[in-house]
Amino acid sequence: MQRRSFLKRASLGAVAGAAVSAPAFAQDMPSVSWRLSSGFPSALDLRVGAAENFCKFVAESTGGKFNIRHFPDGEVVAAADLMEAVSTKKVECGHVSSRLYYAKNPAFSFDAAVPFGLNARQMNAWMSEGEGLRLTRELFKPEKIINFPLGNTGAQMGGWYVKEIKRTGDLKDLKMRVGGLAGDVLSRLGVVPQQADLAKLAELFEKEGLQAVAGAGAYEDAKLGLNKVAKYYYAPGWWAGGEQLSLYINDEVWNQLPKHYQAVVQSAALAAHTSATARFDALNPQALAQLTSNGAQVRAFPRSIMDAAFEASQQVYKDLSAKDPRFKALHDSYMGFRDSEMPWFRLTEGAFGQYLGVALSARS
Repeated sequence: MQRRSFLKRASLGAVAGAAVSAPAFAQDMPSVSWRLSSGFPSALDLRVGAAENFCKFVAESTGGKFNIRHFPDGEVVAAADLMEAVSTKKVECGHVSSRLYYAKNPAFSFDAAVPFGLNARQMNAWMSEGEGLRLTRELFKPEKIINFPLGNTGAQMGGWYVKEIKRTGDLKDLKMRVGGLAGDVLSRLGVVPQQADLAKLAELFEKEGLQAVAGAGAYEDAKLGLNKVAKYYYAPGWWAGGEQLSLYINDEVWNQLPKHYQAVVQSAALAAHTSATARFDALNPQALAQLTSNGAQVRAFPRSIMDAAFEASQQVYKDLSAKDPRFKALHDSYMGFRDSEMPWFRLTEGAFGQYLGVALSARS
């Protein structure tokens, strides 16, 4: 019932309708001011822009009566502390990837992306038509947080490497900036996960022996200058078939909102969510072409490495499920949904894309 209500309210038409009727609507509604803290550096402008668009939609849809001020990462609270800040009402809401809180609870990863998981469209379907929204909200309930999808990067790349990765042995003792579930899986393949400041990557590659960095998509990797520290650019990013970003709202603050404002928030979040994913899809191909023209060497992970990573992922999931029933419940629902989706996607989009790739290559 919860997800049906979410779908009915959270439509682009609802945002448009709210904006059209805002002047009359706003006369009878209270003035509300919130603060939204970003969990992303300013260089990641598509992620930051998703939250800025959300704030703009809310203000315009209420005739300026409901204002949410967007704060850059670190200005009010650092990304690592954002969940706690929303939980304790230091800020009313935040925008972040739940993968950041893997150390706090690995199950939070299912609100973002996990190895060999759902792509962006499948994630949307699991969240709105499957059990995703219900299960993730149950997970966040002890944190006093209501979560909403707010952007998805789409499929990501597999990172930047100083050497070619031709076999699993090439991963042994590889010092790589990577964390979360991906780090756990890669460590089982011999990688030595590193935590490193993105701003200091060049120095770490030169002086500390860093050999690889897990990026995201071509647009964001170019913005961060990751092509300047390593030249081999691998695909696919098997640990993020589509990274969902999330809006966190303190539950007490949420419950104090008038119902009309809650509907506006839901609609604005979906509008910004859809827009962000479209921008990633539009800009990544252009960025990849620019990266390759500047010398990036694009490679595909060998099948042997993909197979090894897949098997290691299954073991990580098994171990984490044995430790935490909440993780297991989310895992079983998430992966069950993935398995039910794959025959359709393989028959339709997979086959269509594979044919077009061959046909267009033959014409060039």
